[in-house]
Amino acid sequence: MTNKKETIIIILAAGKGTRMNSEIPKVLHEINNKSLIKHVVNSAKTINPKKIIVIVGFKKELVQDNLKNNSLQFVEQKEQLGTGHAIKMCLPILNDFNGNVLILSGDVPLIKPKTLSLFINLHNKNNSLGSLITTDLENPMGYGRIIKRKNRFLEIKEHKDATEEEKKINEINSGIYIFDSKTLNEKIPLIKNNNAQKEFYLTDIFNFITNNKISTCKIYDPSEISGINTLEQLENLEEKFNKWKMFYFI
Repeated sequence: MTNKKETIIIILAAGKGTRMNSEIPKVLHEINNKSLIKHVVNSAKTINPKKIIVIVGFKKELVQDNLKNNSLQFVEQKEQLGTGHAIKMCLPILNDFNGNVLILSGDVPLIKPKTLSLFINLHNKNNSLGSLITTDLENPMGYGRIIKRKNRFLEIKEHKDATEEEKKINEINSGIYIFDSKTLNEKIPLIKNNNAQKEFYLTDIFNFITNNKISTCKIYDPSEISGINTLEQLENLEEKFNKWKMFYFI
């Protein structure tokens, strides 16, 4: 099935990445001599989106310079007030758009173009208003758990808020989403920052979408959705990337 709706892609790339212990933005660290975010942009381009928006913040000039000549639109998040707040910065651009909005993370470099295409097709086939990629982890410590009933999505429960029984769930949220653009415009303003961090979490948007209009797409290679927060994680992912090159053309 082909993707019949136009798609705008938003890539989250505003954070500093404090645990990297580096003065450059996290998304500019490299795998295979290419910045993390360039890997994400290259995958994003394969689905021929109408537009790619990159949300920048910390040392934005460095990120913009790294991505020059890529026909991208940049939106600044001056204060890092959470993922929901970051997407809110894009609403003026999305206001007149009618289609899909695919949200990717600039520090998740191994997401495959084939996976993105399958994800979009599933979202369209189910006529969903919001969809997310999930995967199973042997050790899901720290990740938001996917709560389901009779295989239907109910909610994302953050690790710190999960009960002991919910913490036994291995299916986790990847942080990769697709939303109907009109739904995104309507629901983003409903997200509140009633949490310890006083941040606006994009995941809260699912609380405002009818469950039967939400799809989950489970993938079976967790490294595809692995984010990077430390130099050790960067080394591990580069090792996986080099193994992939032996079997795939990337």
